[in-house]
Order: sequence, then structure tokens, then C-alpha cells
Amino acid sequence: VQLQASGGGLVQAGGSLRLSCAASGNVLIISAVGWYRQAPGMQRELVATITTGNKINYTDSVKGRFTVSRDNAKNMVYLQMASLKPEDTSVYYCDVVALVYGSRRYENYWGQGTQVTVSS
Repeated sequence: VQLQASGGGLVQAGGSLRLSCAASGNVLIISAVGWYRQAPGMQRELVATITTGNKINYTDSVKGRFTVSRDNAKNMVYLQMASLKPEDTSVYYCDVVALVYGSRRYENYWGQGTQVTVSS
């Protein structure tokens, strides 16, 4: 499974961005999906996830500002980010748990990351 994240860029504080993540390859089923971010010198942290049971979770710092969604038919995952703050500056990674054709196990896959920079 290949994940291609896009939509990052430079935005002023208070602005918005929409990240997209496209999953391709021999994908049979995508169960859980999520977005993580990692700032320089920091550990990767969870931003938002949609679990297998479609429960949505957000880290506290983005609640009310970010919205995660998915399009199962297109194997796409999105992160709508609004009211962006300088502290949201990070590389954002998408993550899916998927079952591929010919496999009996769900595996975790990561995208390459997209840079989001929020200027003050």
C-alpha cells in the first residue's frame, strides 16, 4: 500500500488548509485511518484518528479546529484544518491500517509526510 499525502504548505495564523491522503495498491479493506504530526526535535504525535468502529478521536490541542474524514470508495483520508496556529507547524503524516489482496493480516502503513508551516 502506498500513501500519498498532499495539501501542506505555508499559511498565516488563523488560516486553513486541507490535507489529503490517497491510498493505492492492492488495497482490499482500510480499517482505521489517522493523521499524525512531528515537529523538529519532537516525537510524532497523534492528531486525529477514525477507528475501525468509526469513532473519531482528536488530540486536545486541535479539537474544534480540525476535522478528519474519509472516503472509503476512493481510499482517501482528509484533514481539514482551520484556525491554524504557529504551534501546528509540523510534518503531517497519514496512517492507515489495511488489508491487501492475498493477505490475511491487517498491516499499518505510513505516508511520506507533508509539511505544514503556520506563520505568526
